[in-house]
Order: sequence, then C-alpha cells, then structure tokens
Amino acid sequence: MPTTSKHPETLVLHAGSYRSDSATNAVAVPIYQTTSYQFQNSEHAANLFGLKEFGNIYTRIMNPTQAVLEERIAALEGGVGALALASGQAASAFALQNIARAGDNIVSSTDLYGGTWNLFANTLKEQGLEVRFVDPSDPENFRRATDAKTRAYYAETLPNPKLHVFPIKEVADIGRSLGVPLIMDNTAAPVLCKPFEHGAAIIVYSTTKYIGGHGTSIGGMLVDGGNFDWEKHADRFPGLNQPDPSYHGAIWTQAVKPLGPIAYIIKARVTLLRDLGSAMSPFNAFLFIQGLETLPLRMRQHCENAIKTAEWLKKHPAVTNVIFPSFQTGETRRRADAYLKGGYGALVGFELKEGKDAGRKFIDALKLFYHVANIGDARSLAIHPATTTHSQLSPEEQIKTGVTDGYVRLALGLEHIEDILADLDQALTAATGLKRAAE
Repeated sequence: MPTTSKHPETLVLHAGSYRSDSATNAVAVPIYQTTSYQFQNSEHAANLFGLKEFGNIYTRIMNPTQAVLEERIAALEGGVGALALASGQAASAFALQNIARAGDNIVSSTDLYGGTWNLFANTLKEQGLEVRFVDPSDPENFRRATDAKTRAYYAETLPNPKLHVFPIKEVADIGRSLGVPLIMDNTAAPVLCKPFEHGAAIIVYSTTKYIGGHGTSIGGMLVDGGNFDWEKHADRFPGLNQPDPSYHGAIWTQAVKPLGPIAYIIKARVTLLRDLGSAMSPFNAFLFIQGLETLPLRMRQHCENAIKTAEWLKKHPAVTNVIFPSFQTGETRRRADAYLKGGYGALVGFELKEGKDAGRKFIDALKLFYHVANIGDARSLAIHPATTTHSQLSPEEQIKTGVTDGYVRLALGLEHIEDILADLDQALTAATGLKRAAE
C-alpha cells in the first residue's frame, strides 16, 4: 500500500505503488532491462497507444524501474507526476520545449549553471526560442520582460555558483497573475526546498547530483506540480490546448482530464521523449533509487559540513570573500531563510586574493577533494568555474552568474570535517603562502 506519510525519510523508501516485485516478491526494485513489453491482446495494445489506459509500451517512453523512481520523486516534491530523462540538461530543455515553440520566449534568471546558460543563450536560440535573462534580485524584472509570447519563467532555487536563493513565491505570484508558469531547477536543494509549496509549477532536477549522490550515473527529472491551469491560459499554451498532429489530434488538457491535472507531464512523455529519445536507462534509474533512499540523511551531513567549512574559510587570510547563504544579509538572507529548511545547502564559494592564478594553484594542491565538474557526490569536490564550467561565457556573463577570476566552488561531501579542513588548509597555504592562525 502507498504510504500516507509526509516525511521525506519515509517517502524516499515507500512512496508510490511499488511494494515488492509481483513475480518474485523481491523487495528491492528490479532492473527491468528490456526494450519492449508483451501486450495482452490487440485491444490492450490499441488502448495503450490511444491513452485509454496506462502501461508499458517501449522503454524509450517508459520502464517499470524508471516508474518507481518517478513516483517516489513526485511524492517527495508533492507533485502529480514525473518523467525520468537521460540527463539534467535534457530535463532543462524538455521543460521549455514542452510548452514553447519557435517564435516564443522564456524569461530566465541570470543566476544559472554555465551549461544551462549556454543551452538557453545559444542552442535554444538557434532553434528559434528566445530566452530573456533578467536579474532576480528584483522580481519585477520578470514582469517587465513578459509579453504575449512568454511561455514560462525559469530559475534555480540555489543558483550554482552564485548561491543567492531565488525569490520563488514572489516570481511565481507575478507569473500566475499573467498566466505564466514558474519552472524551478531544484538540483542543489532537494529536501531543503519544496518549490511547489511556494507556487512553482514545474520542478527540474539533475538526478546526477544529490539524488544519485555517488557520482555513478547521469540523469534528469521533470516533476509536474499539477497546480497550474493550462486550460485557463489556452492562448499561451496552444501545444496543450489545440489538437496535436503528432498524436492523433489529441488535445492534452482534455485527453487526460479524467486522470487528473497531468497534461504537461504526459505530453512531455508521449511526444518529446518519444520523438527525441532522451530516455534514462533502467540501470541508472536503479542506481538513482539507491541514492534517493538515503537522500534526506545525506543532505543533513552535507549541510553540516558546509556551514562548518564556510565558517572556517571566513577566518583564513588568503580568502577575501566567502559565498554562503547564511552569511548573506538583507533580502538575500531573508529568501535563504524562507525557502531553505534544515540547512543552507552543501555548496560553498570563496574568492582568493590573488585571483585566477591562486585559484588554479589551490585546485592543483588539493589531495582529499576531487577536482571534477560535478556537485552532490558523497565525496568532497572542488572546481575553479572561470576556467572550467563557466569558461564558455564572456567575462560579462561570468560576472552576472557570480563567477570572478578568483572564485572557487566547493561541494562538501560526507567526510569527517577535520579531514576536510586539513586538506583546505594545506592547499591554501601551498597556493598563497598564507596560513590560518591556530585557535
């Protein structure tokens, strides 16, 4: 039986329809490593393809292992449905392509991961979709950039690497007054933030990060909140409210109405995923389920190590600035406290006095920390964004996203805090010649 619990520790283990494998009674979710599924008869096949009933057709579109992951993440977020995808980048692209066409526009926060910025500013532009970047420090910037062709707002909860928490409710309220849904990338703040509770319509994840937690698999996720009235704003969303020639002329808001407010997530599955094929492999889905089961516990330790590290860095003579939500003031700090519950995240940024050269030396001197382009591992990670993740951006674009020449980003893992600080201490000394005073 599905759990009625609202506690994340329970939901990640028990949410959804899966209790045990019906064929073997196995408790652990099996890896259904198959391409296709036997239809009961011709009527059953026709019903599946006609959306008269739900079931498995082909693993490019759905798979039983993926389904367990989707159900549990949807339950964790309080959504009505989810869609597993091959990567976080695929999830970001699908989130917009599902409701926007060539000639439309999206209004996005400037505070983005470098790969997302490049996707929005260049690749989507080449496909005819305009992304308008605005500074989220003033939520009204989203209203000012909105017109009749605006199809969504997009932002990151805890922007990487700027780490200024996004004003979710403020922007969501503006969007709903204009008929524009807010899409939130919650990759850096699972469990800590519940965007649907603040008015977001869709959540995006790179499951590669904290949900997986072990640096073994690439994946992404879309979660539908079921809380946005696509039919009410039919003029903005013809793809959901007019006959879809790619699926027998289905009108999505009508076709799935008896099943609940799932038009958005169903369309993403049976058109975009069907046609573009960005499917998560069953094996990766299995690994993400393993990670999800310990996510709430890991996030607590990640956050504890992060705040201790940030406090330690703040007192180091080689460090000119520490970027961490609990150190922020004014409106930025208010947003961090309003939207992050149970911790301020596991990412810590800091700037070195000697700039880019010191940043490189510091990275090269690390021994415990891994130098990788990722966040969310059980291991502690470090990177110099100006020469890696954000190197494709112009200097002006780097500054807008929070990257300076001397900026270093840490993703704190689960190691003992004394070992984490010892490695940072020796690397900072090696890079700058400066040593933190003993206490």
